[in-house]
Amino acid sequence: MNYLVVMEAAWLVRDVDEIDDAIGVAVSEAGKRLNQQEMDYVEVEVGATPCPACGEPFDSAYIAADTALVGLVLEMTVFNADGTEHAQRIAKSEVGGALRDVPLSVIETIETGEDE
Repeated sequence: MNYLVVMEAAWLVRDVDEIDDAIGVAVSEAGKRLNQQEMDYVEVEVGATPCPACGEPFDSAYIAADTALVGLVLEMTVFNADGTEHAQRIAKSEVGGALRDVPLSVIETIETGEDE
């Protein structure tokens, strides 16, 4: 079976003043590291966090002391996996190898079916 594995990564950006700049740097740096490993099949986007008061989503980024923590969402399709856990291990291994020292966690795994 094939699976879409969605992971969340915690990305640190130093010496930044604005949220938009931090998000741009985080997405760019993650994309660059993935592309160096020829992993252009991994989609990189900024994550969303629900507001605790109203529930509306906002960008997952926080700045303190000119250092930002940006939550990135990484999506990767895993082909011919033996199951959900197998697909998750493959995705974490591949992405984790390219993004060393970046905390990763699987947030969703969707079965996409078999190749025809």
